[in-house]
Amino acid sequence: MIRYWAGARAAAGVAEEWVAPGTIGELVAGAGERHTALAAVLPVCAILLDGLPVRSDVAVPAGAVVEVLPPFAGG
Repeated sequence: MIRYWAGARAAAGVAEEWVAPGTIGELVAGAGERHTALAAVLPVCAILLDGLPVRSDVAVPAGAVVEVLPPFAGG
């Protein structure tokens, strides 16, 4: 599952979606293809796998949660 937060959620038009297994890079690329407005936001987003930062070559296990977090403003 991919969960989108804040501006990434607005750009994707959904809060979350189920996706086929793959690597982080494949899932993120697929999300950008499905949600064209999201493609512009993804390069500045932090990507987490089950709450931890992760590289794009890491495989996403079944049942895992990938979170897409854009930069947050505030203090």
